Amino acid sequence: MMPVSHLKIGGMSCQGCANRIEKALRRHGAVRHAEVSFAAETARVEHDADIGAAELALWVSGMGFRARVLSSDVPESGEAKPLAPDWRLKLLLALTATFVPGMAGMVFGSHALMPPLWWQVAAATVVQLYLAQPFYRRAWAALRAKSANMDVLVALGTVAAYGYSLAMMRHGAHAVYFETGVMVIAFVSLGKYWEARLKRHSLNGLALLFKLMPQQARVWRDGAWTDVPAGEVALGEKLLGVHGGRVAADGTVLSGEAWADESHLTGEAAPVPKAAGDTVLAGSVLHGSVAYRADKLGSETLLGDMMRALAQAQAEKAPAAALADRVAAVFVPMVGAAAVLAFVANVAAGTGSGTALVRAVAVLVAACPCALGLATPAAVMAGMAAAVRHGVWFKTPAALEAAADADTAAFDKTGTLTEGRPDIVAVWTAPHFDAETVLRAAAALERHSLHPFAAAIVRRAEAGQPALPAVSDPHTEAGQGIAGVVDGIGTVRTGSPAFCGLDTADLPDEAVWRDQSIAAVAVNGKAAGAFAFADALKPDSAAAIKRLKQMGMEVCILSGDRSEAVARTAAALGISQAWGGLSPRGKTEIIARLNAQGKHVAMFGDGINDAPALAAAAIGFAPYGSSAAAEHSAQAVLTRPSVAQAADAFALARATRRTIRQNLFFAFAYNTMAIPMAACGAFSPTVAGMAMACSSVSVLLNALRLKNRWFGKQI
Repeated sequence: MMPVSHLKIGGMSCQGCANRIEKALRRHGAVRHAEVSFAAETARVEHDADIGAAELALWVSGMGFRARVLSSDVPESGEAKPLAPDWRLKLLLALTATFVPGMAGMVFGSHALMPPLWWQVAAATVVQLYLAQPFYRRAWAALRAKSANMDVLVALGTVAAYGYSLAMMRHGAHAVYFETGVMVIAFVSLGKYWEARLKRHSLNGLALLFKLMPQQARVWRDGAWTDVPAGEVALGEKLLGVHGGRVAADGTVLSGEAWADESHLTGEAAPVPKAAGDTVLAGSVLHGSVAYRADKLGSETLLGDMMRALAQAQAEKAPAAALADRVAAVFVPMVGAAAVLAFVANVAAGTGSGTALVRAVAVLVAACPCALGLATPAAVMAGMAAAVRHGVWFKTPAALEAAADADTAAFDKTGTLTEGRPDIVAVWTAPHFDAETVLRAAAALERHSLHPFAAAIVRRAEAGQPALPAVSDPHTEAGQGIAGVVDGIGTVRTGSPAFCGLDTADLPDEAVWRDQSIAAVAVNGKAAGAFAFADALKPDSAAAIKRLKQMGMEVCILSGDRSEAVARTAAALGISQAWGGLSPRGKTEIIARLNAQGKHVAMFGDGINDAPALAAAAIGFAPYGSSAAAEHSAQAVLTRPSVAQAADAFALARATRRTIRQNLFFAFAYNTMAIPMAACGAFSPTVAGMAMACSSVSVLLNALRLKNRWFGKQI
């Protein structure tokens, strides 16, 4: 398998930087594929075994960026340190403030409030020769790589304004534009600061997840409870979970009782009771105290797996993001040509070379494609973080987009819509036998059997009932049933009707007895009763199907169970299309048929036999706890063993798609309007810089709306 390295990259100022790094990595002979995320500031690189991640990081650093190696398995802590403006930005803003009164006066046609010319020259020189150096370095690196980005546009525009103003001053002219370079650099830098602040503090869903993992754990060592760092806990050790504390590992309760808040993993707000033998999940908050065994640690826990999945998904590009990247890559050269054309056209129209230059600079600054590059990754990152909060893990951004396009939901029945275990749905007793005696006799015997029907009988009998009687000489008849002597009752048999001497013609003439599986009971050689079994629906399946229909989704069932049982389940859920008796190939064939009809199918399944169908669908969902084959084949995982979150998944995906389209519209609309307005002198380079910064921030803010919605109610 080809090695995959993950890098953290700093110093990217716009999507053009990410595109440049990506192209350079892909040109490297040992690199097979590379994806760079500007929003997540990460790179995922597939490469040959003869090159290491450290070499790749050095190579990226040589391009003028900061790069370091990340673990491919465990994402680093997302704890975001406060991002304060550095001294360079503070000095820029201070110098800019001296020009603000003059700029305000110019709106009314007065230059009286503009600083003295010597100050304008001094301030502009400090900015151009010192404070703007990061722009120049990044612009030069981009040009050396035979590409162009926002920094190239800003550098060209501000240097042109500064050089022109110096030339005019030497010729005694007063039409100088020193303030243009100062204010453009300042406003673009301020916009990048706010952009970085929003990305760091709001789009990072990993930071929220890392806060759920406790830093300390209480471990039983050398006969006493000892506090140790959570990272030093060993597999199999005994841990103590205290009231109000968080669980440090996925494990099994050994003693004690508590309620666990697992909403961070399951999306279910109601606390879950925990007692000996129950499972606890890392990050859960306890109300009560339990001792538990550490079964999974770190990245192997459900919380760790969620963080790894989120980190990997956010580092990949969605198809829409790839399209935006391609547009942005050709946009910068086109803007340069537009600026030259604006200058020539204004000079030809008699505007004057100074005014023409200012308008060309305004075109360069206004047309920076920052918002375009951020439009999709910002929405995808916010959507991924919101999905995790609502109990849905999309493995890739492409899966998120596929869920938004889905119009048909296909469900496996057993274990997905139903509990996946048989339960008693009807009881019949022969004359002179009462139901309680028959049930207790059968349950006492069935405790010695591993058959699924036996477990259902025992569950029913033990629910609030006194202890079952003892059994002597239990023995199994292969393929028939089990027999033995039950204290206080006599010789009892349970199993097939023939084994128990039951004539099925004696059973009620009802559908439940004709269609369901039956187990009979005989007491002292006489048929005493029978049980009908069915796989009960999960409590929330009906509500989930109803929500999907309200969203306009078509719903169907694809099951390997008997057609009669599938038809009953479909009728109970109000589903009109249902197929039963299907093999794994049969399920994939029906999905292929639906695909051929133009449907976008989302498949939900939990079993090994569902894996081919999950892979064949436009997107496959596996409820948590599904088989390893199902979870591997699915493109998304629900964090609860139910389909209650299915509607949330589709609603969230559709909301993310809407946000992507809104962001792209904002970005294209801004650039479409800004270029001709700047060319005509409708606004100055300073105003263009402010508007450009505002467009990027507005795209980020629009994406962040996804994180503040409760999708079940608002979408």
